[in-house]
Amino acid sequence: MLHPADALRFDPKATRWLALVRPGQKLHPERRIAIGDDAIVTIETQTDGGARIVQFESALSVGELLERHGEVPLPPYIGEAGRPYAERYQTIFARVPGSVAAPTASLHFTDDVFAALADRGVQLARIVLDVGLGTFRPISEDRLDQHPMHAEPYVIPEETAQAVQQAQREGRRVVAAGTTVVRALEAAALESGNVVSGAAATDLYIKPGFRFRVVDAMVTNFHLPRSTLLVLVSAFAGYEAIRCAYTEAINLGYRFFSFGDAMFLERAV
Repeated sequence: MLHPADALRFDPKATRWLALVRPGQKLHPERRIAIGDDAIVTIETQTDGGARIVQFESALSVGELLERHGEVPLPPYIGEAGRPYAERYQTIFARVPGSVAAPTASLHFTDDVFAALADRGVQLARIVLDVGLGTFRPISEDRLDQHPMHAEPYVIPEETAQAVQQAQREGRRVVAAGTTVVRALEAAALESGNVVSGAAATDLYIKPGFRFRVVDAMVTNFHLPRSTLLVLVSAFAGYEAIRCAYTEAINLGYRFFSFGDAMFLERAV
């Protein structure tokens, strides 16, 4: 069986993939689907979450097929599929294909913002993130610890790991741009207490009681109810602080979700 974390890593030459499908009742194992004249896709198995493991048969790579036949899957509240919206649904530093969605906190950054941060002495360090499907899965269980956490791949360059460690030694704050960055940095420091460079996938579930080792503050959007992201920020800043922030945002008409407003949170403990 293909591990979901492996399926999230985008290798354009791979032929076996984890795919979301619709209508699911018609896409049973062994069914074959044509993509124009360029490819045949065979449904191999169904996963527990209703997705499918599929096999591509084509002279073109999956990356080429996506460029030729695919569209960026945008959240419905952003707008219709098409280049204007798809281009806006990219961070300014997006380079590596493979993420299921944009890390939305990073959509607030522009070249002018980066220049202003540099003028204030803020050091920028980058990592590669693959936001996973589980980000959008709501918590349906009655208890937080019953919710199965998804795995997401990430890559932390050596220079980034060193920059974080140096900032910690010098007593400077480590500020994460988004919840996915928080998960990656904290997962990379779980064993030694220091951020370790390299490629990995983490199913770290950050909930109240978690001991943060790396991140001192974060920028994040306003998240959906019953989401693991809302649980994460509550663990980070404290339930009461998050409750007050969301009450204020609702009263003042802040925008939520991907193209919404953001808040700056400091770690409670």
